Amino acid sequence: MDKSVLKINNLKKIYHDKNGEVEAIKNIQLEVYDKEFLSIVGPSGCGKSSLLSILSNLEKETSGNIEFNKKNPKIGYMLQSDSLFPWRTILDNCLIGLEVSNELTPSNKERVINLLKTYGLGDFIDKYPSSLSGGMRQRVG
Repeated sequence: MDKSVLKINNLKKIYHDKNGEVEAIKNIQLEVYDKEFLSIVGPSGCGKSSLLSILSNLEKETSGNIEFNKKNPKIGYMLQSDSLFPWRTILDNCLIGLEVSNELTPSNKERVINLLKTYGLGDFIDKYPSSLSGGMRQRVG
């Protein structure tokens, strides 16, 4: 069998607040293999966003082990709110990841423009987030 690209063992996340502790994640065991499609589903408050935030290095796990079997893995996920910058156009919002990672090239920019057109957002490339519906904002995000 192929080697897993991600292995999670006994992952735990506890948040602390003025009322005590909240265990958001308890004993997660997971292996993900190359080219595997994975969905994380569950009710509100079950730890989906916490897990993704930990995997993306936005938060630290309380305990457990996360092992990536790939050098410098790239992880992206859609936050619950779209987090678009209101002062940037739709195209500029879509290019920000490429800008930050120094990967903005004419070819990459053209690919982003084509993706916006594919997802029905071609007429909004030069508009601002405030002119989009919620669903359109999620597609841009």
